Amino acid sequence: EPKLLSKSNLRRIYTFTFTIRDSPSCFINVVSWGREEYIRGLSNSFRIGDCVVIENPLVQPKDSEKEERFSPSTSSSYRLLVSENFSTVRSCCNPEIETKLLSLLHLPIKDPQDYYSLGDIVHNGQSLNGNFINILAAVRSVGELKYFTTADRRKGQRCEIKLFDETVPSFLMVCWDNESMQLAQTWIPRETVLFIADVRVNYDGFRNCMTSTVNSKTIITTNPDTKEANLLFSFAKEYTEIGGLDDDDPEQANEVINLHSIVDVFTVQQIKNKAKDNVGKSDLIYGIVYAYITLLHIDSDVSKLIRSRCARCKYMIGTSGECTNTSCPDGSMNSTSIITSFDFWVDLSDHTGTLQSCNLVGSTAEKTLGYTVRISNGIW
Repeated sequence: EPKLLSKSNLRRIYTFTFTIRDSPSCFINVVSWGREEYIRGLSNSFRIGDCVVIENPLVQPKDSEKEERFSPSTSSSYRLLVSENFSTVRSCCNPEIETKLLSLLHLPIKDPQDYYSLGDIVHNGQSLNGNFINILAAVRSVGELKYFTTADRRKGQRCEIKLFDETVPSFLMVCWDNESMQLAQTWIPRETVLFIADVRVNYDGFRNCMTSTVNSKTIITTNPDTKEANLLFSFAKEYTEIGGLDDDDPEQANEVINLHSIVDVFTVQQIKNKAKDNVGKSDLIYGIVYAYITLLHIDSDVSKLIRSRCARCKYMIGTSGECTNTSCPDGSMNSTSIITSFDFWVDLSDHTGTLQSCNLVGSTAEKTLGYTVRISNGIW
């Protein structure tokens, strides 16, 4: 997704990187930079899996050591530079070419036998901490989008996906960027197999287990056309049919126990300091803060207090009543596919300072206010 590259009093420069492929073995990174309007327009003009035509790009030798720290490892020694003034990116309208290219979506970019089983990751434990590896696994569940505010007051979101294979019934993968989260909404739990190239694995001290994180290097192949993936798909189908996944997710059960075991107490200033120390990291901070609410716009417009989300992908429902996620598989909305709940911001203060824009949402907000959201004839 677009990122701010540099800024000055005169202008801000944004950058956007994506990866293209036109054969089983050949793929290359494409970099574009320019005005925010251009970069955001470019990034919104296509999605993962779309076929595009890139006209007049600049071909540059790539600095492998520098580029592949933050971008997918590619088979090419070059990269393409797309500029606002000289290059064009447009949709491919040739059905014959599209058919040929779309078949590549199901071919992993790495050796299909070069992967870790989830059991290998769990048993190797902290020896793999911080490594980028390949994983072949089936999707157990796709979680709700969780919203947060960073230390510099930027709003973000994350999505947790639970994976499984023949060796482990539940393994956490976290997505932080919009593209991977939108892609995740198309995955059908228990029926989708993924080959995940260059996912980062870390030891989570709070959960006391290994987890994985999708990052800017990661490329995910959905339902790969390989022998190994087909065997895993057959296992997932049979395991589901015999009720192997009917029990509660063991990882979720552990999370409930862990939540009750949180004992660390922080002041507001200590939380701010920890948040600054963790900028750019995926680590979560859990603790208790004794504070009082100093800002609560309870008399605001109802649209700022109560929000409706798609029951399938958890994206916001727009004013037109449609899901705002263009990749949502649910299609048209109806009353049974919409979840309505409290969703607003408060400030929390103690003797050391104020935490601004804390998100109060769902059942937690209901318990805090002592009220629930009810809809009668379309009115809250």
